[in-house]
Amino acid sequence: MGDLTNSDFYSKNQRNESSHGGELGCTMEELRSLMELRGTEAVVKIKETYGDTEAICRRLKTSPTEGLPGTAPDLEKRKQIFGQNFIPPKKPKTFLQLVWEALQDVTLIILEIAAIISLGLSFYHPPGESNEGCATAQGGAEDEGEAEAGWIEGAAILLSVICVVLVTAFNDWSKEKQFRGLQSRIEQEQKFTVVRAGQVVQIPVAEIVVGDIAQIKYGDLLPADGLFIQGNDLKIDESSLTGESDQVRKSVDKDPMLLSGTHVMEGSGRMVVTAVGVNSQTGIIFTLLGAGGEEEEKKDKKGKMQDGNVDSNQSKAKQQDGAAAMEMQPLKSAEGGDADDKKKANMHKKEKSVLQGKLTKLAVQIGKAGLVMSAITVIILVLYFTVDTFVVNKKPWLAECTPVYVQYFVKFFIIGVTVLVVAVPEGLPLAVTISLAYSVKKMMKDNNLVRHLDACETMGNATAICSDKTGTLTTNRMTVVQAYVGDVHYKEIPEPSSINAKTLELLVNAIAINSAYTTKILPPEKEGALPRQVGNKTECGLLGFVLDLKQDYEPVRNQMPEEKLYKVYTFNSVRKSMSTIVKMPDDSFRMYSKGASEIVLKKCCKILSGAGEPRVFRPRDRDEMVKKVIEPMACDGLRTICVAYRDFPSSPEPDWDNESDILSELTCICVVGIEDPVRPEVPEAIRKCQRAGITVRMVTGDNINTARAIAIKCGIIHPGEDFLCLEGKEFNRRIRNEKGEVEQERIDKIWPKLRVLARSSPTDKHTLVKGIIDSTHTEQRQVVAVTGDGTNDGPALKKADVGFAMGIAGTDVAKEASDIILTDDNFSSIVKAVMWGRNVYDSISKFLQFQLTVNVVAVIVAFTGACITQDSPLKAVQMLWVNLIMDTFASLALATEPPTETLLLRKPYGRNKPLISRTMMKNILGHAVYQLTLIFTLLFVGEKMFQIDSGRNAPLHSPPSEHYTIIFNTFVMMQLFNEINARKIHGERNVFDGIFRNPIFCTIVLGTFAIQIVIVQFGGKPFSCSPLQLDQWMWCIFIGLGELVWGQVIATIPTSRLTFLKEAGRLTQKEETPEEELNEDVEEIDHAERELRRGQILWFRGLNRIQTQIEVVNTFKSGASFQGALRRQSSVTSQSQDVANLSSPSRVSLSNALSSPTSLPPAAAGHPRGEGVP
Repeated sequence: MGDLTNSDFYSKNQRNESSHGGELGCTMEELRSLMELRGTEAVVKIKETYGDTEAICRRLKTSPTEGLPGTAPDLEKRKQIFGQNFIPPKKPKTFLQLVWEALQDVTLIILEIAAIISLGLSFYHPPGESNEGCATAQGGAEDEGEAEAGWIEGAAILLSVICVVLVTAFNDWSKEKQFRGLQSRIEQEQKFTVVRAGQVVQIPVAEIVVGDIAQIKYGDLLPADGLFIQGNDLKIDESSLTGESDQVRKSVDKDPMLLSGTHVMEGSGRMVVTAVGVNSQTGIIFTLLGAGGEEEEKKDKKGKMQDGNVDSNQSKAKQQDGAAAMEMQPLKSAEGGDADDKKKANMHKKEKSVLQGKLTKLAVQIGKAGLVMSAITVIILVLYFTVDTFVVNKKPWLAECTPVYVQYFVKFFIIGVTVLVVAVPEGLPLAVTISLAYSVKKMMKDNNLVRHLDACETMGNATAICSDKTGTLTTNRMTVVQAYVGDVHYKEIPEPSSINAKTLELLVNAIAINSAYTTKILPPEKEGALPRQVGNKTECGLLGFVLDLKQDYEPVRNQMPEEKLYKVYTFNSVRKSMSTIVKMPDDSFRMYSKGASEIVLKKCCKILSGAGEPRVFRPRDRDEMVKKVIEPMACDGLRTICVAYRDFPSSPEPDWDNESDILSELTCICVVGIEDPVRPEVPEAIRKCQRAGITVRMVTGDNINTARAIAIKCGIIHPGEDFLCLEGKEFNRRIRNEKGEVEQERIDKIWPKLRVLARSSPTDKHTLVKGIIDSTHTEQRQVVAVTGDGTNDGPALKKADVGFAMGIAGTDVAKEASDIILTDDNFSSIVKAVMWGRNVYDSISKFLQFQLTVNVVAVIVAFTGACITQDSPLKAVQMLWVNLIMDTFASLALATEPPTETLLLRKPYGRNKPLISRTMMKNILGHAVYQLTLIFTLLFVGEKMFQIDSGRNAPLHSPPSEHYTIIFNTFVMMQLFNEINARKIHGERNVFDGIFRNPIFCTIVLGTFAIQIVIVQFGGKPFSCSPLQLDQWMWCIFIGLGELVWGQVIATIPTSRLTFLKEAGRLTQKEETPEEELNEDVEEIDHAERELRRGQILWFRGLNRIQTQIEVVNTFKSGASFQGALRRQSSVTSQSQDVANLSSPSRVSLSNALSSPTSLPPAAAGHPRGEGVP
């Protein structure tokens, strides 16, 4: 599958380089080989070749502080020399490839063979044709004209096969196109912050060029390779490239290499971009994977990519990178390649999606039944014919008659195949696809950007939502509303004059300097709007507080620019505080600190009094303050932040790495209460969820009182109910045993009542989600949705059945781990997702109800007709028409029903609810009885009712009879009216309810009707139809209308009375293990066994990982193209990373599931670890 896009890309860059290399001080090759180095090697190389990173910036004609000038010609030139920052996606499948794939369908192949044999025989006129003695099994001679028309049936079957194939292929093609459209949308929305001409701007990732100065911060997914030039406390998760799960600390002098596709886990800083797109580390790997054979040959001709010899150590390191490259697949690559890979990916994701599992099972059941029926049909026909001809009539087998007999057998075979074709619901995959694709398109309008198709349907089954507080339930506009300064608790913002001047100055400095300099408050965009908050919202709240005190933070920052900060301890979920150290004019140091009040206050030993003097602050003073100040603030739903400082002498210089000593003996300046108002639409949305049987839980890092106050405002908890609100510590204490291991039974005691989990760490969130999902406490397995925005939410988002990431506030890491992105960060959009999810499920059930009625009737008619009259009353072509229209169009019509609010009035179906409920089974069988009764009546006494010739026992090539045409037409009319009945599946009376809200439905019903008229009146020989009179048409339509009346009759029968009805398409516990087919008869599985199964799945997953990694390694050795492993990997990527480290092939050790993707044991990979990784 050698794909040329990349290689052209390459050669173009190679050519340009020779001409332009001189103008900028570095060539692309130099930079590329530089980026291959790691750690100390890289530092040495930079020193030897360039001097330092600043020198590289000078060579690239860029300034570390001002960035690129950003003029168009300059950017254009850089793009020409160094390439653009995007990786060309794999070519989509062509329409012809899709047609070829659609042709692989087994039933279609059988039909093609049958049709071709039939065609071949119709052109072969044996000499024995005239011999009357051959085939008098069915009487009636044929006239010449009819004999000529024998080819029509074969041709018609082929034509209808072509139709089916084209429809399927077109559907796949449009699905692929939609998917690519979605992909490019995700890509365009991905922006990154760079400095150009001294201005900080956000630009699309594809616009980044070599020489750009990019600002990187906690939570970013690095879009290009670069060198770290300035920043603090930067830690990077490079597991996506190296497989090492430890975070790598970056610093200018020890390890300045930043690689694309890696995640910033802590800290912030600036980097100068040195390689983009195909030349970045990720790009190189993608090129190796996607480009295939031709590309390799080209490279060999060019000589080695690197100059001369790459030492073996390095190439090993690269192999390592390769193994992990697909682990990562950043948003940039066309996600998972194409829709086909996508399907494969979905099959492996976590578990088969609930719906897929149920559908697969149902299709298999139906297919088996159809096969049996068609086999019996053929056998009966053949036996009847042979017995009748050779035994009863004692005809000798004449040699010249053989072709005639063969022709009969072919006809029987075709009838058999027809039965099979009708039995198998071809339209099922189509219905599912259309329904999902339609929903995904419409969900865009409801602010849901769906990244994995099946997430949409899983959402309909959700039973629990674990939501973040900040930004999802609240507006994420922080404002300080209360403060405790100089021994006074102010309930609103104090006047600046009432605060001591010294305290005020300290306060302004502490807030302005000790916050990310990227956080700013800008003037409003429109008149009368609120000022814009840019950056970290809590810090914006504090800066807003400074402005409210009529002070300004800008001059303070200008006086102490970011480069002059001595050391910064950035905020992370462990510290829960941020501190910045500055050098004072007298060479002493001062540290400003801010963070969660209960944590920072514990480290304070002094507090500023009303006079601005520090006085002693004892533990009992602290307890009093907590009671008098912090708890009342928290109970108002405020987030409390403490601001403090500490002075250090100039000598001896403190040991800055000893954090616990540095962050102690602080002096408290003030405590502020920050309000984050609840979004106005949230309480209503949560009420809808609760009415729909979905439990909403709040998981937040905030203080428990704040969390409880907000939960009451949202309606997550109602005073007087029996519920739990826990802090992370208490939660852990309750769920862990003496050894500190999490126990499922302990979690089961807690989660059903838990509503608020406060002060929780990312690990707690993951533990809770995993605990709820793995619980067997309720009869339904819980389906959990999780919302998250921060990098730390990644593991929980991946573990959940559906992960929602915030589109605006979310970090790249969160988006990467999610299934659906909420483009407006709003909780009420989740409710919309639930509605759409349930709608998908219902649409498919509607389609099934309709489809199976058609199938049951058609199969029984074809079967009995064939057995009694040796000829199916519904011909092969007619059957195909029924199959094609009924399937394809009905799936379109029923799958595009818009959702209604009533969907939210019922409980979720859950995993074990069968696809076909008993009500639906009642409808299917009820309508089948009606249709069969009428069709058989018409078949056996129809000729008397309408005074026409009987169509039964017609000879082989006889002309189509009016009798059989009436049967066909009536059949189709009944299906058309039954399609309207199928719109309701819960036994509602009014089947026309909201029918005009779905124009597609109306169009299709009318369109089908029109085509049916054309087929009957002008179809002639190919469709085995003869034109009907008006009164006959009226009768057909009248019988069809009877369907609607009959539907009301069925609705009257209470389902509970019909105990004999079985449900179908139920997923039992065992079907959730897609990895292996378990024997069908095990119905009850006890807990121990279930645990064992789970172990097996994990084990399989682990093996799957290892195999892929080995494949990658081998590929790198042989340099061959391998789409397979990439595909396989794209599916593995989407798996949750439970299998943390596979220590030896005989035992899976599940370390805490947060340690990132599989770190491979050397033994398994078959090559030593890449050295040069610090």
